[in-house]
Amino acid sequence: MTAPTLPARADAAVAGLAPGYFALVMATGIVSIGLRGVGADAAALALLVLATLEAAVLAVLYGVRWLRHRERVRSDAKNPEIAFGYFTVVAACSVLAVGLQEVGLGLLSAVLLGIGAAIWIVLGYVLPWQVLMARDGEPILARTNGSWFIWSVASQSLAVGLSGLEPASPGFAAVLGLLTVLSWSVGAILYVGIAVLVILRVVHHGITPQQFEPTYWVAMGALAISVVAGAGIYAMAPVPMVEASRGLIGGTVVLFWCFALWQYPLLLGAGVWRHLIHRVPLRYVPTLWSMVFPLGMFAVASLRLGTVEHLPLVAGIGVAGLVIAVLAWLAVFSGLVATLVRGARGTRRA
Repeated sequence: MTAPTLPARADAAVAGLAPGYFALVMATGIVSIGLRGVGADAAALALLVLATLEAAVLAVLYGVRWLRHRERVRSDAKNPEIAFGYFTVVAACSVLAVGLQEVGLGLLSAVLLGIGAAIWIVLGYVLPWQVLMARDGEPILARTNGSWFIWSVASQSLAVGLSGLEPASPGFAAVLGLLTVLSWSVGAILYVGIAVLVILRVVHHGITPQQFEPTYWVAMGALAISVVAGAGIYAMAPVPMVEASRGLIGGTVVLFWCFALWQYPLLLGAGVWRHLIHRVPLRYVPTLWSMVFPLGMFAVASLRLGTVEHLPLVAGIGVAGLVIAVLAWLAVFSGLVATLVRGARGTRRA
């Protein structure tokens, strides 16, 4: 039997493209931001350029998938186990926007945030409706998983990006403050609601080692990005909405960071339980980027909180966390490259 041609394999790969693959951009972007935070500007710039290229390639691939495999796209949007991965597009736009702000490209950053916000509004109303109302009839609670937290991350990522924009006028500053606090608040409330659903899933249906996928790390990443967004709001100009919420947000960021820190060893232990005790093979899958991003996000959150609140121990934890995030990024990126090479050669994945 003749082996499939390279174009045929490429088309099959596009058809099966994971909805959450923009987590690759999120992970690369947040590691870049973390490296800039510790003064490694050259490495940070290299990763920012790489994240931009990744976003451009994925945008093309997603566009092709929509044109050629529209039914697969619609089917994914109704699948509770993977649908919320589409929110990685929003978070990727925001993470890139923050990286561009740090290198002085404020206008391009604002454009990306506008695109991300537009997608967030559409997905925020359409996608949950598709999952909850137009689903395939299977019980939904048993299919709730860590990828749902990406909805909260997308909202918080907009808050991070918006808090870093310089207002063009005093009037715009008030609107910017309102939108930033709105994004942070929606993300925080979504986190609570999703956490309840995930806990109910575990209590009522349990979770097997095979089901404990890397997306559960997003539970920690969502808290960490809430810390960064909250710190950004706390440092914003004193406009009415910011002033009204500054005390509440300033108090919650420490609480969120502490709970994220508590989750860190819990998730590491779950990984040991999954891969070492139950011997689930550790191979490259796109969802691994949903683990790398929280690792990088926690490091950045620790660095920001330690700097803003003058907490050297927290900042030190951030530096250690950044080392772990960089090593994780290198390992997963190596897996991606190896997978692409094997795919180009037409060999089977291990």
